[in-house]
Amino acid sequence: MQLPREVGGDVMVAPTHWSFGQMASLLTVPAGYLRRLPAPIAGINLQYALANFRSENVKAYVRTNGASELRAATGPDYGRIFDRDVVAAVRRIAGTGTGDTQWKIPGVFDWSTMFYNPHAPVTKQSTTLFASDRDVFMFLVDDTHPIEIGKLPDGRPDLIFRGFYVWNSEVGSKTLGVATFYMRGICQNRILWGVEGYQEITLRHSKNAPMRFAGEVGPALASFAQQSTGKLLTGNNTARETIVAKTDDECNEFLIKQGFTKPQSKAVIDSVLKEEGRPARSVWDIVQGITATARTIAQQDTRIDFEKRAGRLLDKVSA
Repeated sequence: MQLPREVGGDVMVAPTHWSFGQMASLLTVPAGYLRRLPAPIAGINLQYALANFRSENVKAYVRTNGASELRAATGPDYGRIFDRDVVAAVRRIAGTGTGDTQWKIPGVFDWSTMFYNPHAPVTKQSTTLFASDRDVFMFLVDDTHPIEIGKLPDGRPDLIFRGFYVWNSEVGSKTLGVATFYMRGICQNRILWGVEGYQEITLRHSKNAPMRFAGEVGPALASFAQQSTGKLLTGNNTARETIVAKTDDECNEFLIKQGFTKPQSKAVIDSVLKEEGRPARSVWDIVQGITATARTIAQQDTRIDFEKRAGRLLDKVSA
């Protein structure tokens, strides 16, 4: 198909899965139906729709690397924020993410020694920097300044770290934004919890957004890193003391009332027993089960939505 570049002119391009869906939406043709058709027939349908579509009503984002690829097809007024500019803005706050500032990729908990190593080498398995054909996520924590929230069964401290994550989509999937969270060291569960004044900053796509991002996020994260731990510890204790179930059946019923499906509920209950060594009874137990289950979700945006549900439970009991 032929589409104009953002910079003008026509080019033959191959769409990504994401941009194909965007183009189909702009042309008001069903992407799901087209994907089930043989490629030549789908192409005929698209060419027919394009022949009756004003090209100035679409802004195409084309990347040329060997063959040209259509990365996005958006409306003409869309203001693109490139992922590279967001990464550069984060680096002004967090450096390389490997320890040259307080914000870094999380370390690793070694189950053989029961020791959390904040300086463990970063691998593909341990990294918290993610990118796809439609978005980018960066998760960084301050794990060299741990907060003790209790004791583990063996008497060792139960540690939690402050962190933040950044998201952006240069192809129209989502806005640019940042939010704070906590990470529990023993299991690396991410807890999106507003107990200390949850910060979320969202910026619409515009050419000045990366500069605004750097200017607004830096002070917000500095404030978050220096906040008192009083509310966090009080909220943690309240969540541990708030019993919502006496049996697994009651826990299952509680989770279903919170909007979880039966398979999700079972996964949460099983995760608590496996990782915490006890049945899920308190809000804290259930939150750990939810966030442990979330670790199995590969898509970061879907995982975040799941983790937010755990944070809302904590917000209810610690308000």
